[in-house]
Amino acid sequence: MFFITFEGIDQSGKSTQLDLLARALQSAGLSVLSVREPGGTALGEAIRKLLLGPEHAGMGPWAETLLYAAARAQLVKEVIRPALAGGKLVLSDRYIDSSLVYQGIARELGVEPVLDLNMGATGGLMPDLTLVFHLDVYSSRRRLAGRRDGRDRIEGEPLEFHRRVEAGYRQLEDLYSGRVVGIDASLAVSEVHARVLAECRQRLGLKV
Repeated sequence: MFFITFEGIDQSGKSTQLDLLARALQSAGLSVLSVREPGGTALGEAIRKLLLGPEHAGMGPWAETLLYAAARAQLVKEVIRPALAGGKLVLSDRYIDSSLVYQGIARELGVEPVLDLNMGATGGLMPDLTLVFHLDVYSSRRRLAGRRDGRDRIEGEPLEFHRRVEAGYRQLEDLYSGRVVGIDASLAVSEVHARVLAECRQRLGLKV
């Protein structure tokens, strides 16, 4: 079955859109599994705390990259591959493209080295479709400021870092245009959802 990933800068609405698509697919009679990164396994959730904890502000770019890859490797082995083999449609809140953008581009480690690492970690598993939700950085920061919980380590990075992330996602669209689709996340939630459904119908032939 298909593997669809959701990407974008913080507060772009990707998690909301994942939930909406999951409900639509289930209503259409499909078996769906939703996962998030980093996390989804006992090991992955432990790594998530290390990666996002503000107390680890001094973490180096490659240490960060390797930790994400380790969590991803376990999620693929323990959850994603078995679900796909069992005929489920898997939706993931972030996947390899997050590392390509956040570490490869924004942290300037290079897309190819980060991709090579993650291809090894996941056994080469790539999504059938990646939806990138584009939002300008200032809107992202305003939405973040409205949250009651504190910022995690990545959210707390300087504004320029998040500008590089948003630009990186647009670069990814050019690199992988057959798989990566950009969607304007500044539109109303219902309009964004309609676009998501349209892409799933057109690109994957899903009847939703």
